[in-house]
Amino acid sequence: MPRTKIAIALALMASSALAGCSTTSSNPNLPQGPAAYDVIPATVPVPVAYPIRPKDILTLRVFGEPDLSQEELRVDDVGVIQVPLVGPLKAEGRSADEISGEITSRLRNRYLVDPQVSVSVKTAAPSYVSVEGEVEKPGVYEMQGRTTLLAALAKAESPTITAKLDEVVVFRTIDEKPMAARFNLKDIRVGLSPDPMILDGDVVMVGFSRSKGLWQDFLKTMPIFNVFAIVATR
Repeated sequence: MPRTKIAIALALMASSALAGCSTTSSNPNLPQGPAAYDVIPATVPVPVAYPIRPKDILTLRVFGEPDLSQEELRVDDVGVIQVPLVGPLKAEGRSADEISGEITSRLRNRYLVDPQVSVSVKTAAPSYVSVEGEVEKPGVYEMQGRTTLLAALAKAESPTITAKLDEVVVFRTIDEKPMAARFNLKDIRVGLSPDPMILDGDVVMVGFSRSKGLWQDFLKTMPIFNVFAIVATR
């Protein structure tokens, strides 16, 4: 190998080795390992009754009272529905049966002797996860049913070759407070760690490995070395 080519290769490889000691900066205070699952649990219990969410569409039926019935009753962005004769009613986080009971009670106290009320979910609001960072196709994706971290990353066509797989952070709002936890994707893939559940509104961020990035830059420059070799041998 010509000296020019060797010198360039060694310089790039040395830079890559040094960079390997300092990958993408991460918050050392983020819970990781077993502590991460205290924030973002591996499993989330299935609720006994579906909790109403903003943008759900409900159906309200008051038997014998067509003027009070609503084929489509939309839950607004703050989780409230507007019920005829009843007015605004908080629906978010409650079951359809709980809402039926409150509407029944309010109508009985004010207007009807024995109201028969039924509330059901006509159309559930879609759930979304945002996948950002070192993935092939960052973006916001709709979730179908229960989704895990691996499934969310698959929607973004998986991490890139320069991803830092032990620096996958999940952000979640819990009790109106922003929380985050760091996961090791390599351990999850081989079954050493559980695959945590992803919920509506979560953000998944995949870190960047500086050492992998520099190594890829080095490999991309390999064709240039052929030019150096030709020049050096002339």
